[in-house]
Order: sequence, then structure tokens, then C-alpha cells
Amino acid sequence: MSTLIPHKRCSGALFGLAFGDALGKATECLDVESILTHFPPDGPRDLTGNPALVTDDTQMTIAVGEALLAIAQPYTPSRLEPALRKTLVDWSRSPENNRAPGSTCLAACEGLERGLPWQQATVKKSKGCGATMRVAPVGLLWFGQVSEARHERAALAQFQAALTHGHPTALAASDLTAAAIADLVAGGDPPGLPQRLRSYALSQRTVYHADWLGPLWQRVGVNSPQEFIVRGWDECLKALDRLEAALHKPDRSSDPCHCTGAGWIAEEALATRLLCFLLSPDDPVTAIHHGAVTSGDSDSLACLAGAFAGGHLGLDAWPTE
Repeated sequence: MSTLIPHKRCSGALFGLAFGDALGKATECLDVESILTHFPPDGPRDLTGNPALVTDDTQMTIAVGEALLAIAQPYTPSRLEPALRKTLVDWSRSPENNRAPGSTCLAACEGLERGLPWQQATVKKSKGCGATMRVAPVGLLWFGQVSEARHERAALAQFQAALTHGHPTALAASDLTAAAIADLVAGGDPPGLPQRLRSYALSQRTVYHADWLGPLWQRVGVNSPQEFIVRGWDECLKALDRLEAALHKPDRSSDPCHCTGAGWIAEEALATRLLCFLLSPDDPVTAIHHGAVTSGDSDSLACLAGAFAGGHLGLDAWPTE
């Protein structure tokens, strides 16, 4: 049976996620020149507001976490789906949902609220980053190192994505994001993380979680579940190629989006978040600063960079102030 990981790493990841989200909130959709003009000399490093407000990234992460806590283990699709449906719809209806939520998430939640089967409510062609930004709680469930445990984590990560984002790349990128968090909280060394993620992706490339995803794969031009999911993993593997090329000659002074993408779609979000973290893996504030000073989806990039950093270093690594 799975249990939560040691609380300092769990708290560190969730705090870093919220910290990065709030820091990047003010810079989303600005180019780097504008960010530096508004936040001289090198971009934001301190939170503003009392309290500093997070965005839909953190709100939806909490929704996934609450769904996982709402039901007893072992998790099954028939038990988890109603819990996720409730927490996602509650988020969509909340008066606090006023912080630039994504159109895909809102459209899918509308269908879920109307009682549609989730395979009909999901936006099948969307691989936006909304599915990956909220998956951290799945990575924070401790499943050990046996293959059956990794299989369960992978199924959960892909399933929570599938309720709103039905594209195979959204599923694969969410799976890899959860795997990265699980790896780091288990003590994995940051320099070796990209290669471990590549090995994991190759091992999962043809695995379709039929008991969780059901007929999601069925669409025009797709001949089998394996053909469907391979498309997602292959896009993520290409994103990992770009990540490793960027890390081969790291540039900490330029916009990470120039190397690995702006982060609006799933595979770019995966690679650029990892790049922001891996440029400064032992300096958590600088890691989220890399994400906030970008021309892309800054709050989401800083958000997961913070989760990676906090999962790696624990809560005490964040400055007290």
C-alpha cells in the first residue's frame, strides 16, 4: 500500500510549487525585456501581496490532491473518477477561479459538471500544459521501486490528465512529470535525471493503461491503443532531446524558452520546467526565478521548477522570509 513520502520533501515540493506559481504570475505573457523593465535589475525574486496570490496552477494541484485524499486506497478508476470530477468541478465553479484559467480545463469541467462521461467531456485534441501543471500530488505518493508500483503511479498520472486533456502527449508528459517528482523526492541526483526519464519513457512507450483510459484512444486515423500512446511518448522524447542539448551548453543568462519551448503545450512545459530547475538544482529560489523570467507560460514554468526544487531539497531549503 502506498504512503506519503517524508513530510519535509512533500511540503518542500508543494511550497515550491505555490511559490513559483505566485512569483511567475506577474510575468506571464511578457517578453523578457518587459519583465526586466518592470522588475529591475534581473526580474522578480520576492513575492508581492498579503497574501501573495497563486493561480489556477496551484488551485488545480490542490484539487487533484484533495481527490486522492478523499478516497481510500487502493485506487481504482471507478472510485477515483467521481472524486476527481467533484474536485475539478468545484474548482471550476469557485469564485476564486478568476486567475486566467485555461480554456481546455474550463471546457472539460463544463462537460463533467453536466454529467457527461469523462471520455466525452475531455478535449481530445488538447495537449495544453494544464494536465501536467496539476500532477504533482501523484508524484508525491510513495510507491517504492517495484514495477507494479510504477505502473500504478503512471496510470494515475495519465488518468488525471485524461479527464480534461485527451491528447496522448498530455498523458505522457503528465506521466513523466510525476515520475520526475517521484525520482527527486526519493533522492535521485539532478544531473542524472534527464537520462533516467529517457529510460523510463522508452520503457513506457507502448504501454496503454486500458483499464484506466478505456476507449480514449479510439479516433480517426489511429489503429490501436499502442499507436495512440506512442505518439505522445515520441513527442516527449524529442523534448528530452532538446533539454539535454540545452544542458550540454547551459546558458543561465538567456530565456530558457529559446532552447526548449514556451511551455504552452505539454512536452514543452515538461522540458522547460526541467531546464529551469536543472540550471540551478541546489538554489531553489534561482530555479523558480529562471521560470519567472521567461517569455512563455511563466507561472506554470516557475511552478513546476519550484516543485522539482522543493522535492529535491525539502521544505527547509526555502528562505524563511
